[in-house]
Amino acid sequence: MAEKTTQDSSTGLSAEERAAIKERAKELRAQEKAGKNREAGLKSVLDAIAKLDGTDKQICEGLVKVVGEVAPELVGKTYYGMPGFANGDGKMVVFVQPAGKFKTRYATLGFEHPASLDDGDMWATAFAVLAWNDAVEKKVTALVKKAVS
Repeated sequence: MAEKTTQDSSTGLSAEERAAIKERAKELRAQEKAGKNREAGLKSVLDAIAKLDGTDKQICEGLVKVVGEVAPELVGKTYYGMPGFANGDGKMVVFVQPAGKFKTRYATLGFEHPASLDDGDMWATAFAVLAWNDAVEKKVTALVKKAVS
């Protein structure tokens, strides 16, 4: 069961949420300076992953590997401190919300609006991930391929 977080009654945000907002403001300033520089983007993602441990780290490293193999056109970019990848317009396509970030029981692989995952009138844009293994890698590879198609 996930730990309870303390919410600030004046803002309605938990300490983790406030920290994520501050991280996002910092990211936006850094991204503005770096522009669409691939190396700077990948470095920011790898730096975010370096702060993780255990399963969260393995899942994020797995995503980096998959994107590098099947969608090298995506540019590394952090998103509220979470590792992810954006399209050529700088719009986030895929990211991982590590379980430790908000003290949840599983990491979440999320896709944003630019991802082409459309499937009729309803489709999933987020997936719970408990571990990185061959089966998960295969599913993530298929999702990333579809997202950029």
